[in-house]
Amino acid sequence: MTEAFANEAAALLGDKGFTRDSDTIEPWLTDWRGRYTGKALGMASPADAQELSALVKLCVKHGVPIVPQGGNSGMVGGATPDKSGRALLLSTRRMDVISVDPEAREAKCGAGAILEHLHDAAEAKNLRFPLSLGGKGSATIGGLVSTNAGGTQVLRHGVMRSLVLGLEVVMPDGAILDLTSPLKKDNRGFDLKQIFIGSEGTLGIVTAAVVKLSPAIAERRVVWTGLGDLHAARRLLLHCERELGGALEGFEVLPESCYRTVIDYLPGAKPPLESHHVWHALLEFAADQEQAATLGDRVERCLAAAMEEGLFDDAAIAANETQAEAFWQLREMIAPAERAHARAVQHDISVPPADMPETLSVIEDALAQEFPDHEVRAFGHLGDGNIHLHVLAPANAADDWDFGKAKEVSARVYRIVSDRGGSISAEHGIGQDKLATLEETHDPAALELMRTIKEAVDPAGLLNPGKLVPLARGEANT
Repeated sequence: MTEAFANEAAALLGDKGFTRDSDTIEPWLTDWRGRYTGKALGMASPADAQELSALVKLCVKHGVPIVPQGGNSGMVGGATPDKSGRALLLSTRRMDVISVDPEAREAKCGAGAILEHLHDAAEAKNLRFPLSLGGKGSATIGGLVSTNAGGTQVLRHGVMRSLVLGLEVVMPDGAILDLTSPLKKDNRGFDLKQIFIGSEGTLGIVTAAVVKLSPAIAERRVVWTGLGDLHAARRLLLHCERELGGALEGFEVLPESCYRTVIDYLPGAKPPLESHHVWHALLEFAADQEQAATLGDRVERCLAAAMEEGLFDDAAIAANETQAEAFWQLREMIAPAERAHARAVQHDISVPPADMPETLSVIEDALAQEFPDHEVRAFGHLGDGNIHLHVLAPANAADDWDFGKAKEVSARVYRIVSDRGGSISAEHGIGQDKLATLEETHDPAALELMRTIKEAVDPAGLLNPGKLVPLARGEANT
C-alpha cells in the first residue's frame, strides 16, 4: 500500500512536489527544539490548493495520515510526525505567493509565505503587517494561523486571530473551503474560519490567508528601561497606557540574567544602560503620519512623569532606527542565546495581566523549594500576561533530564498556572508536547467538545494525528 501510494503521489505532484529521498526529508523530521524526531513515508510539497486537494483525496484512499508543516519553527512538536513512518510530511513552503491590496489594506498570502517577506511586501506599499516575532525569517503564515501566534505587538493589534480576515482551507476529504471573502458583516451562521485558527492542522489544512494590514509607522520611539521589580514594570505599563493610549505598541520585560546572556552571546552587542538592574523593560511607541510630529515630545513627557513617580530607575531612548533595532534584537535573541547557554525546559504560559507579577513570584518560590539546583528565568509580554518561563538544567543534570526531571518541573508550573486561572499555552500551541498536560488541566467539557468537533470534521483521524486534541480515555495515539 505504501508503494502504491508513493507511486500515485509522485505521478500527481511530479519531482518538485513529492520525494522519498532521505537526505531531503531528514532535516524536516526533527522539531526546532530538537526534542522530537519522527519518520515519514515521503514529503509532499503541493504548489496550490488544487494539487493539495487531489493529494488529500489520495491519502484518504490509502489511509495515509498527513502531518502539515510550514517553517518547522514551532515550539511544541506540532509539525513533527511520529516514529511509525506511516505519515506523509506535508510541506506548504511552495505556496508562498503574496499579493497586497493597498486600497483595502489587505494581503492574500499563501500558507508557505514567510512572515518577513510579508513585512517587506507590505512596507513596499507603505503599509505593515502588525505581527512580529523572533522567528520572522522562517515562520510561515500558515503556521502562524494554525497556532494563533502572538508576538510582540499583541498589546495594540491582538493575536493572529484578530488579524485574519479570510482563509482558504483544504478539508480532510479533499474539499476546498473558500472563506477568503473579507466581509466586515456576514451573518450566515458560524464564523467558520475561527475553527481553523489555532487548530494546528487537525481540522483542515490552511492553504491561503487574507490578513489585515495597517498604515506604515511614520514615527516611533523605542525605549529601554531599568527597573527594580515586575510590580514597578506593571505600574509603568499602566502609566504609559493612561498617558499615551494606543501609541504604546509593545511592552516587553526581561530579567538581568536573560539580558546578560544575550549580551555575551550576541557579537558586538552594546548594553543600552551602563548600570545593572534586576529587571529591564523594552517599550515601543508608534504613530501614524497625523500624530508623528508630536510623538517624541509626548513620549519624553510621559517618561519624565514616570521617573518622578519612581516607576523606573534609568532609561535610554533609541537615537535612531539602527539603535532601535539593536534594542529589539536584544529581546528577540533571548531564546537562541539561552539555547546556546544551557539546557532548559521552556514554558509558554499566560495569566490575567494584572496577576503576572504575583504568579511569577509564586512559581519562583515553589521551584526554589522543590528544585533548588535549577535556575528560573522569565521574560515576555507584560501587557498581555504572557510569560516565557525557562527553567535551566543544573550543570550535572542527567542525560535524560529533558524527559525526566524537566517534566516534573513543568507539571508543577502548569498546576500553579491552571490553579490561578491561566493557560498552559499562550501562543505556541499544544502540539504533542503539551497534549497530556492539556488533558490533565483543561475543562473536561471543553475537551469533550474538541473531540466531538475533531471526530465530526476528520472522522478517519488522518490530519495531524496525536496533536492538540486528546483522544477519549482508553484510546491510544497512533
